[in-house]
Amino acid sequence: MPRITVASKNPVKLYATRAAFSRMFARDDYDVFGVSVPSGVADQPMSRRETIAGALTRAENARAARRECDFWVGIEGGVEDGPLGMSCFAWVVVLDRSGRIGRGQTAVFFLPDEVARLVRGGMELGHADDAVFKRDNSKQANGAIGLLTDDVVDRQAYYVHALIMALVPFKNPELSW
Repeated sequence: MPRITVASKNPVKLYATRAAFSRMFARDDYDVFGVSVPSGVADQPMSRRETIAGALTRAENARAARRECDFWVGIEGGVEDGPLGMSCFAWVVVLDRSGRIGRGQTAVFFLPDEVARLVRGGMELGHADDAVFKRDNSKQANGAIGLLTDDVVDRQAYYVHALIMALVPFKNPELSW
């Protein structure tokens, strides 16, 4: 049975990882473990570059923490200010025993000014969401995307496609990546 370590104990990230692997490889028998490891970046990454660096560092730290596994997954959410406003996204990095690496990014959406102002002021996105939407620990539930879409897309579904994109090199190992 393949063993996967996710660089988080957040149940949303664990469930999304299991769902993506199951969909991509048509099997359900995965042991999925969560470990808390540092990202090496700010609690709230403020650029794409910082976010992907955090995802990679998390995957590498998960590998160091649980070397006996077959795959290691880092998922890092971030924001970036630009001319259209503050965008929100996550990067995923998957590593395997052979040294192969896969990367994927979620869809990008824009944050409302009320949330963006708090994030620009130094608040982590999850806490800003909780403050604006009067919730508690939404980042371990539906997240910003779920709050903004009334759960048409929740945080787990949001991560699954990015995880699937990161698994493309593992689905096609005969190609050069």
